[in-house]
Amino acid sequence: MEFLEQRREHALALFRIVIGVLFVIHGVQKMAKGTALLSWPSGPMSLIELIGGSLIVIGLWTRWAALIASGAMAYAYFVVHQPRGLLPIQNGGELAAVYSWVFLLLVFTGAGAWSIDHLRKSSKKSLANA
Repeated sequence: MEFLEQRREHALALFRIVIGVLFVIHGVQKMAKGTALLSWPSGPMSLIELIGGSLIVIGLWTRWAALIASGAMAYAYFVVHQPRGLLPIQNGGELAAVYSWVFLLLVFTGAGAWSIDHLRKSSKKSLANA
C-alpha cells in the first residue's frame, strides 16, 4: 500500500489530464460542427469544454475550472437529459452525470503533480523558506 500511496499525486495527475483531454475533445467536436458561440446552451458549453478542459489538462486554476465544468455538466444533465427520463440510462445523460461528479472530485483533490498549480504552490513554499 505504501507503493500506491507514494504515487497518489501522479495517479491524480494522470486522471486529471485524461479527463481534461476528453472534455476538450467534446468542445472541439462542437466547434467543428459549427456551433455558434452565442447559441444557448451549446455555445457557452463548447467554450467551457475548450477553455475549462484546457485549464484542467495543464493544471492551471484546476479547482475553479473543475467547479465551473462540474456545474455546467450538472446543468446539462438536469436541463437537457433529465426531462427525457428519470434515470441516466434512460435519458442519455450518463456522460454528463459522470463528468459532473468527476469534476467535483477535482474541486476537492486539486490538480496533483505535473501541474502549473503544483509548480506555483512549490515556488510559494520556496519563497517563504528563503
